[in-house]
Amino acid sequence: MARQLQVPFTTKLPHPVYFRTASLPAAATYPRHRHPWGEFVYAFSGVMELKLAGSHYLAPPQYGIWLPPDVEHRGMNRFAASHCSLYLAQAWCRGMPKTTCALAVSPLVKSLLEHLRAHELAQPRTSAERRLFRVLIDQLTRAPTHGSYLPMSDDSLLEPVLTALEQHPEDERSLAEWARVLHTTERTLERRCQQHLGLSFSEWRQRLRVVKALARLEQGHSVEAIALDLGYSSASAFIAMFRRMTGTTPDKVRGHGFVAS
Repeated sequence: MARQLQVPFTTKLPHPVYFRTASLPAAATYPRHRHPWGEFVYAFSGVMELKLAGSHYLAPPQYGIWLPPDVEHRGMNRFAASHCSLYLAQAWCRGMPKTTCALAVSPLVKSLLEHLRAHELAQPRTSAERRLFRVLIDQLTRAPTHGSYLPMSDDSLLEPVLTALEQHPEDERSLAEWARVLHTTERTLERRCQQHLGLSFSEWRQRLRVVKALARLEQGHSVEAIALDLGYSSASAFIAMFRRMTGTTPDKVRGHGFVAS
């Protein structure tokens, strides 16, 4: 059963630039809401999800999600997660993207966020802290943007397929086989993928497996175990896919983190 959490701020921020962290149990949700300030959401562990009208954003720990001011949204996480939010008053949002998107988190941004969390710096009070927050915001304005690394959809045909694969990423059924299950055609499903996800079915499934692999790598699972869990017959086949999708290898991600290109 989902646990609904209280939205921390609804009418006014404690400071024009404010940093907040929280540890969430599995199946926690924030109710649908909006606010007149921007918000950057990042998961230190686990995968955070944000649902907007007609869109579902999902980001592993190598991405954060940017919400411009006045965007109605609902936050959720299927499994336990530790996350943070950087709230920015409208005057601080000028260099940030104008639309909701996923932002690639560089090692520097991750280190800055970790520093704020470790030192419990909710808002800048000294000149040194103000400089630190300015560097973080400047880095976020320069971060590579993605519509959503792994977009989701509420489409009546796609949702059951995406949900089933999210729960069982090792499922190897082809799009034609899914079409037969749903009493539709392969062409219809592929068209819905392009229309609602902006990706082919094959690329979406590979991205899903990257997201699942990143979470497992963070938890310390071996590459061989991850490959088998995700339906690959060998570790080499999984590594080849991972390298093709991310430009790096699972072992390098484990050692140094992942930077999106």
